[in-house]
Amino acid sequence: MTYIYGASGGSITINVRRSESRDAHQIMKLFAPSTNNMFGRINILHLLERANLAVTVENEKNEVIAHAAFLDYPNVKSVEQNNWEPWLHMYGNSSKCTPLNTLFMHLFVAKPDFAAGCAREIIRTVFNAVQELHFIILSVEKKVDLDPALSLLFIPLPQFKKMYGVQCLVTVCYRKDYVPVLHIRKARIEDRDDITPIFNEMTDTLRTIYGEYFLAELIEAQDEMNHAAVCEVNNTAVGFISLCSEVNVELLNNCFDLRPFHGLRKGPSEKLNALTLRTAKSPVKEDILPSHSEDNADEKKEETNQDETNRAPHSDIRNQVTERAENSQVVSPRLTDAPNVFCIQLFCMDEKYETRSQDFLPYIFNLYPDRDFCIMTVPHVVPEFPLLKEFVRVVPYSKTTLSHELYVTHRKGLLKSFVVRLATFDDTKGIELLVRSLELQHSILADLSTYNQSRRDVNGTPIQVIVADVLSEIVGIAVIRNEENIEYIRSHYNIENFIYFNHHQREEHGHLYHFALNPIFYHYTRHFLKEILRITLKSCLYYPVYPKSSQNEVQSPHVHSLTSALHFLVPVRRRRQIIYPLEQLGINAPSKRITKEKPKYALNHINRKLTLEPKVTINSRIVVVGASEIGISFLETLVFCPHLRFNNITLISTCAIPESHSSTSCRRFQARSHSYEHDDYTLMSLQSWVNMVVGKMIGIDRAAKHVIVTGGTKVPYEYLILCTGQQFQVPYLTGADTKSTNKDVIVDPDKQFSENVPPNFFLLNNHNDCENALDWLKNHSENTKGNIIVYGSTIEAYITINTILSFGIDGSLIHLVKPPTNSNSNCFNSSLVETAVEEALEKAKVSVHSNCLLSQWNDGKVHGQITVSTFTTESEPLILRCVAFFNFDKKKVDYDAFKAINKACLVFDGKLVIDSTFHTNDITIRSAGPLTKYSRRYYADQWSHENFNSKEIGFQLAALMLHLFDPTLEQVTQPPAELDLLVPTYTGCKVKECILPGDYHYLHVSKPGPMTCLDIQKGKPEYGRDIVTGSPSTGNYFQIHLNKYSTVDSITCLSLTPLPVSNYICLYGQHERLLNNLCSRFDEGLISDLYSYLKEPWSLCIYHDRFMEFKQEVRQLVESEKFNVTRPIEELIRQIADGELLVPENTKEFLEKQFQKHGYQKLIERSLLNYLRYNSDHLPMFAWPGVV
Repeated sequence: MTYIYGASGGSITINVRRSESRDAHQIMKLFAPSTNNMFGRINILHLLERANLAVTVENEKNEVIAHAAFLDYPNVKSVEQNNWEPWLHMYGNSSKCTPLNTLFMHLFVAKPDFAAGCAREIIRTVFNAVQELHFIILSVEKKVDLDPALSLLFIPLPQFKKMYGVQCLVTVCYRKDYVPVLHIRKARIEDRDDITPIFNEMTDTLRTIYGEYFLAELIEAQDEMNHAAVCEVNNTAVGFISLCSEVNVELLNNCFDLRPFHGLRKGPSEKLNALTLRTAKSPVKEDILPSHSEDNADEKKEETNQDETNRAPHSDIRNQVTERAENSQVVSPRLTDAPNVFCIQLFCMDEKYETRSQDFLPYIFNLYPDRDFCIMTVPHVVPEFPLLKEFVRVVPYSKTTLSHELYVTHRKGLLKSFVVRLATFDDTKGIELLVRSLELQHSILADLSTYNQSRRDVNGTPIQVIVADVLSEIVGIAVIRNEENIEYIRSHYNIENFIYFNHHQREEHGHLYHFALNPIFYHYTRHFLKEILRITLKSCLYYPVYPKSSQNEVQSPHVHSLTSALHFLVPVRRRRQIIYPLEQLGINAPSKRITKEKPKYALNHINRKLTLEPKVTINSRIVVVGASEIGISFLETLVFCPHLRFNNITLISTCAIPESHSSTSCRRFQARSHSYEHDDYTLMSLQSWVNMVVGKMIGIDRAAKHVIVTGGTKVPYEYLILCTGQQFQVPYLTGADTKSTNKDVIVDPDKQFSENVPPNFFLLNNHNDCENALDWLKNHSENTKGNIIVYGSTIEAYITINTILSFGIDGSLIHLVKPPTNSNSNCFNSSLVETAVEEALEKAKVSVHSNCLLSQWNDGKVHGQITVSTFTTESEPLILRCVAFFNFDKKKVDYDAFKAINKACLVFDGKLVIDSTFHTNDITIRSAGPLTKYSRRYYADQWSHENFNSKEIGFQLAALMLHLFDPTLEQVTQPPAELDLLVPTYTGCKVKECILPGDYHYLHVSKPGPMTCLDIQKGKPEYGRDIVTGSPSTGNYFQIHLNKYSTVDSITCLSLTPLPVSNYICLYGQHERLLNNLCSRFDEGLISDLYSYLKEPWSLCIYHDRFMEFKQEVRQLVESEKFNVTRPIEELIRQIADGELLVPENTKEFLEKQFQKHGYQKLIERSLLNYLRYNSDHLPMFAWPGVV
């Protein structure tokens, strides 16, 4: 917050922030006749889309009082945006203006009374936001007078050469007048008085350890190896830096991957390209090495070594690099080479001047003329400060002993002669030298050859090669083509979260294929991308990340190099797609550009607006245990925050992040919740952002803050998230003899099976388990001679039986053995579905045994394979010989997870105890999912997370944690005591979908919360009604349950044909009137088959992913007070319902009159037409005025 004074006196408090599209309406109100004279006619929305930096000033009432827009080219129509330097250099004192240090003002508007103060604050803010910026240029026609507020800030430049047709007055605003470069000098003893308060404000640790006068002692101890410097303003020190040339280079090389920087030792060459492009090889994160295949598929390596588990991006790193070094021209550092580095020991800066921290760098490098590298270590929990923008974060090895992040910069990284331009034929040798160590060097050079020869591919697609040049050496290269699949991108990805498509021409969308940049210039990546957009006349760039197939082959139609720029792009969320009845729609179906199946990929994006919007870097180590849906949802929420960059997110799981092929195999044995479709993992590409540890948690050291994984690997954390859920366990054998019955057996649920698990015993909890079971069934499908026992009464047991039958195994060999249960309902909560499935089992000759308790294997001899299984029943024992045993008894907390939790002294009461904000009794450890239960003080034992939508829970967990990291969010405070006793509510539906015996495609969508017996629900007066068509026997059973408010409460389908599940899920929570008056049509006998009814074209708009947003918009219209009415219609409805308002006529007719009288209907109709028009690519089957 800042105070400014008005021209007529008085002051106001203002806030300067980045502009948003929602500001456009208020900005337009600030336009004056002089605005058009100075800047011409402007479409403000179009300008906001194109501006590299747009700044808005608002007052305490959040009213916009000023706005300015800045671009990287002049607002002179006759000057080309990709070649403005010759024009500008016709004016005096402009020779130092370069694309790196110059921006152009394209608009300034303000309320007249505060224009001068706002203009000054905007200029100061822009110079603070863009560290490299030194000049802001404003050009207007010569006959136009500058706005008085701007004439005080901008100085005219003399024109010493005229260009035909260009008659402009060019003015400039200099950094030195507003945010000057700071003066740096050697520290003196007397500086202690200025610096100590700054240090004390940051931390008391140093004073506590080293005493009150540690700064004075540090300054006094300066010599050839140790230096200290300060920056001063008005003879007052506002910053301090302490340096030392004694660096343990060997330790750093053992802990961090410093090969891209020649191990911080003296190298054989001083050329820029002497530093290899290993970071360009490992594009996804600075701390990642690429996979062996030449593609961009897995941006992180997954470690599958079962003997010892390491963090994926660093595991086995030395062997990988040694292999690559042997096959490349890279010169590896030798231990005998002299150190080439000095370090920053202490650094502090007054917050007011911290954006000028980089002014220290030229001075400190001059103190060590024989050293080229400067390093700095920073604790993980310390937010990244402005000085680190000039540094590169170094990859830590998996077994690093240092609990700090390492940052490095190079002397030549300070060079400002970073020129970005189109490549020429003469650049070929420099590019070959640059990319010589890259795996995709041949692909890059082939594209370069195509560009040099014809500027186009064989199919006619334009190709452009851009290079970065420093002192006539090539230090960076990028290859882009036009994006030809823009309709597909728009329809399949939420790209409109970042751009307005209507303001971008088709040819302005570019596709990034290759990107490589010398690591010492990595801090120029954002500028490189900005210049690529300007020079190639693009407004957007897209970069896809394709997955690998199970055979490790690339699925990409084109070869993409891994890009070190990925962290400067934003990941784009996928969009849920409508499943269209294409044959029924005919010519009204969407374009094939949208519906045609294409290889799936994760999309990353950057546009002009994002080029000067830095991300907040978070180095805190966040460890997630368990790749459950809750864990994946938590990771997705963090990763897809466009303004945050998480460097240290780690996932610990017994198998890698699921991919499409793994989801397919799991589907053969497990019910799907549809929180994540089988393609969603590919479309997210979480492995591009998340470190992967393949293993099992066996311990938690809360004091040392690390998780112990199988193999002894220790994974450190600042925040630990436990999402292990529950799994099927090896059942405990009761040991009862054959004379016993169930009444004689006492079952202890806490006892665990402690013997070796037999090889023909199957627990199907993850992808690997399912793959093993499938392999066994494939190998034994033709020669199975013994029984296969499926033990359990869960839905997974029925799914597995259907899978076994699908391999052609005789049903008479399959035995479904159900243990006793205390529940009044079955796993389907529907007697009709259960009956249909039992009939299918009987038809397949599958034997079903109820109320059986497993007592023994092999007559008490568990060793080796299971040949005989013995069960106690209500009467005679059940003894079955078998060749395989599939267990689907109740899920429990994994025993190893329980031991780790219990030994860590986390409160465990049958499940891990949490509060309403997911905290355990350790503030740094959170948990969610079936693993957990609420503390008993909530009296909410039945409200377990397992009764709610997993994806929604994961999102809420991440949303609460984001308050710790996101500076745009307010810090969470402790809720009032009365609210702290309330558990959170969740609204997302629960989904079960699978294939049951009889090849029934089963779907059940229900409301969240504890499951109650359906028969009991039907007995309640508020039950509602059921809409039912078809029957299981005909394979077309469809039931929709409407609650007492006539909204869809549950859906049950049993069909012999595949179901459009994602469409049907959209029906949950919709009012029956939205379903084309479902009840009245059903009562009139117009609906005989709900499957056909819900395929009709009218229903497709409800299946659209933006339909809920449209409903919310309509609700806001009804609730809004902008209508000229005394009471909004929602208030009328509330008063009638509460009896506060008596209506003499029919209530419905009264409300309809009010609805039409006050203009609600026209506004909602307009909103509906806008919704259909805006989404016409997905909904072309709808017509609106002007189309027909």
